Amino acid sequence: MNFSINKEDIASFHKNYRHHPNSSVLENTVTKNGVRNASFNWHSIADNTPHFSIDLKTGDVADQKQSGRCWMFAALNTMRHDMQQKFNLPDNFELSQAYQFFWDKFEKSNYFYQNVIKTAKKPTDSRKVSWLMNEPQNDGGQWDMLCALISKYGVMPKAAMPESFNSSNSRGIDEVLNNKLRHDAVILRKMINEDHANEEAIDETRRKMLNENYRMLAYTFGEPVSHFDFEYRTKKDNEFHRDTNLTPQEFFKKYVGWNLDDYISIIQAPTADKKYHQTYTIDMLGNVVGGREIKHLNLPMDEFKQLAIEQLKNGESVWFGSDVIKYSETKLGIMALNTYDYDKLFDVDLEMTKAEALDYGESMMDHAMVITGVDLVNGKPTKWKVENSWGNKVGHKGYFVMSDDWMDKYCYQVVINKKYLSEDLKRDYAKTPVVLKPWDPMGTLA
Repeated sequence: MNFSINKEDIASFHKNYRHHPNSSVLENTVTKNGVRNASFNWHSIADNTPHFSIDLKTGDVADQKQSGRCWMFAALNTMRHDMQQKFNLPDNFELSQAYQFFWDKFEKSNYFYQNVIKTAKKPTDSRKVSWLMNEPQNDGGQWDMLCALISKYGVMPKAAMPESFNSSNSRGIDEVLNNKLRHDAVILRKMINEDHANEEAIDETRRKMLNENYRMLAYTFGEPVSHFDFEYRTKKDNEFHRDTNLTPQEFFKKYVGWNLDDYISIIQAPTADKKYHQTYTIDMLGNVVGGREIKHLNLPMDEFKQLAIEQLKNGESVWFGSDVIKYSETKLGIMALNTYDYDKLFDVDLEMTKAEALDYGESMMDHAMVITGVDLVNGKPTKWKVENSWGNKVGHKGYFVMSDDWMDKYCYQVVINKKYLSEDLKRDYAKTPVVLKPWDPMGTLA
């Protein structure tokens, strides 16, 4: 079979193009306005109005700015929603994302060193080592990873560790830190494979590397404080409160008060290699060595959505992960399958099942947000209210509308309190997880 494109092929393609209906008009429209603007379906606005039968009050929307901390913002947002209700906190109250960011970068560097040492005997062109070196660390994460951080380091209000230039613009530190980690990987692998160094020498070198990383991160984000005062005025009666000399762990216990073990990850992965009602983990994925492992329970979409609805009915927002770019209009705050008519514009078939999209790399989880409402019609969801972390100048003051069919196709993960699980589902979650490869789509970081 000859796969080269010849002159006769080009002539045929040109002839077919000229005979295709409205080619000239469409060429002018798309070249002038761009693919998205030319294919935008105006009716999607009326089909996705921001009104919901269940609508939680959650305050102002936060802004992750030029960083990949959506998973962190979303998780901390679910906690602050609860705090705002319990302590009558103002709408603009936030937990410090910069504090978690510092420790996440630091712990990820140590997690990377562990994986480098574990894979040191493998050649550099092996898939595992190539995957590891491709991106030693990044801004992304998953729910279980934030739980690991909080269990070890606690949380603090944003006032105790506010944003810095670098926490809001992380590209610079990511570039330098990944350079440093790859440099360190060369040293560690040589110590093991060429110098045949003992464990004590390797560990001493690792600790020296971590000391350097701590200094880099302290310069970049500011060094986290160990104690702070919590000061605030209540929203309704304007009463002033001050709680002094708190540690981050004390603050979490007193003001958040969650048992993080109660909150678990539910995924929706309909691929042939992942059975429903089975748990999964991902090899080499995590941040805190010895911390909480990644663990997902895979469920059919109807069960997946029903758990989210039950949690919303009880007044609790829902952390979720999705492929946010697909058929999303950011300015208008719409995530719906009818937002863009790409197939009609180009007269091509683009349809893929959710499983096919995962298997062939067309879709994966790349962004975490919070579900804060749902519109139920005859008990069935038609659309969902979403709190994003892109500030209040997009969508409806930062909130988006997600159609139910968009959720079916592009939503992959929700975090649910175990109290909403049936006894059968609790037994399913207790199963030993199947270990997936590091590059599995369920291992992508939001």
